Amino acid sequence: MNFTRDEIIETIRMVQAENLDIRTITLGVSLRDCAADSIESAARKVYDKLLTAGCELVPVARKLEAEFGIPIINKRISVTPIAMVAESARENDYVPIALAMDRAAEELGIDFIGGFSSLVQKGFTKGDTNLLNSIPEALSSTRKVCSSVNAASSRAGINMDAVRAMGQIIKRTAALTAAEDGIGCAKLVVFANAVEDNPFMAGAFHGPGESETAVNIGISGPGVVNTVVRRLPKNADFGELSEAVKRMAFKITRAGELIGREAARRLGASFGIIDLSLAPTPAVGDSIANILEAMGLERCGAPGTTAALALLNDAVKKGGAMATSYVGGLSGAFIPVSEDAGMIRAAADGALTLEKLEAMTCVCSVGLDMIAIPGDTPAETISAIIADEMAIGVINKKTTAVRIIPAPGKKAGDFVEFGGLLGRAPVMPVSTFDSSVFIRRGGQIPPPIQSLTN
Repeated sequence: MNFTRDEIIETIRMVQAENLDIRTITLGVSLRDCAADSIESAARKVYDKLLTAGCELVPVARKLEAEFGIPIINKRISVTPIAMVAESARENDYVPIALAMDRAAEELGIDFIGGFSSLVQKGFTKGDTNLLNSIPEALSSTRKVCSSVNAASSRAGINMDAVRAMGQIIKRTAALTAAEDGIGCAKLVVFANAVEDNPFMAGAFHGPGESETAVNIGISGPGVVNTVVRRLPKNADFGELSEAVKRMAFKITRAGELIGREAARRLGASFGIIDLSLAPTPAVGDSIANILEAMGLERCGAPGTTAALALLNDAVKKGGAMATSYVGGLSGAFIPVSEDAGMIRAAADGALTLEKLEAMTCVCSVGLDMIAIPGDTPAETISAIIADEMAIGVINKKTTAVRIIPAPGKKAGDFVEFGGLLGRAPVMPVSTFDSSVFIRRGGQIPPPIQSLTN
C-alpha cells in the first residue's frame, strides 16, 4: 500500500490537530483448545494461552505508533465466548476463568479483554446458563474483563427469557459495583445480531468462525470529520455533505489498514477486518454530536437528528468500503452518551432523551450505549428497554446493542463519573409505566418473515 506525499502530510495534520487515531488494535485469540473437565484446569489453560498469544501485542503496537506517528489508543484482546470454552467443566461457577483472563490482561499490559460471553439468541445450553449466572460476580471482581450476551438475531428472533434474565443481571452487577456508580454495567453489552469480528469493547469476542488468531482494527476520527463538515459552506447541499464525509472516511480507512496489516504481519496473526466506526471520546473536539450540530442542528437531539445521523453513518460506510475490501465489525457511527462530550451536553440540556436515542439507533452502528438511568429502575423495565432495542436490530437486520447503567442511589438529573474513555453521564429519566406483565411472558418472539431468505 503506497501513500503520496500529500496524503502523509494530511495524515500528520489530522493526528496533531483533529484527534485522528487508531482507537484499538484488538487481537482475537481462539480458546477452543482450552476446554477441560474442571474450571481450575480450564482457567489455567486460558491464562497460559493468553500470555503466549498476546505477549507481543503491546510492544508491537508501541513500535507502530513510533514508526507511523499515529496514536494507538487501546490494545485489547478478544477470546472465544467463554460459555463454549467452559461448558465441558463439571463446575457451574465460571468466575475463576474471568479472574484468569483479568490476570493475563494485567500482565500483558492491555486495556481490556472481551469474550466472557454467550450466544443465546435461540436458547440456552448448560454453559450459557452458567455463564449468565456468573456475570455479576465476574464483572465486579475484575478490572479489565468485558462481557456480552447475544439475545436475538434476525434469523432466530428474540429470546425473551434471556432478555428478562439480562435485566436482573444488570441490576445485580450495578449493585455489586455501587461504590463506582455501577461501573460493572459499563463492561456488559446485550446484542442483537452480534458480529464475530468486532474490535470494540465491551462487546468484542472472537467468533467460532474466526482463525486461530486475528488482528482487527478499529479506527476513529470524529474530530477529522467534524472539521471537514464545518469547512463546507452553510449552503452546501446534502449531496456535497455526504461526499465530503465519504472522502475523509476513505483517507482514515487507508491509514487504519496500513497499521492493521503491519501489526498482523509482526504478530504472526491473520489480518481480520477494519471497523470503520467513528468512536467518540469525552475529549473536546472528538464528538459525534458535534458533527451532527455542524450540519445545522442547534443541539443533538433536535428534530432532524436521526436524518443527520443516517447520512453520516452511510457516508462513513461508503467511504470506508472504497478504501478496503475488509470492512467488518460494526462500522459507521457510535453514539455512547457518556463517552461523547456533545452527547453529554445534549442530554444534560434535555435535548437528547432516551426515546430520541432509541430512534437514532435505527440508523447508526450500535444501539443504546453507555446510558445511565436511575438506580431504582425495575429489572423488568430494563428488560423492556433491551427488548425494544433487540426488535430494532432483528427487524432491520442490523447489529444493535444495549449498554445501560442503573446507577445505584442516583436519580434523574444526577451525574455518574467513570473516568477515562468511559467518561461521565447525566442520569436520564425512564418511563415509569409498567412493562412487567409483558416481560414475564417469556419464550421466543419469532423471527420476522424476511428471515426466510433461502
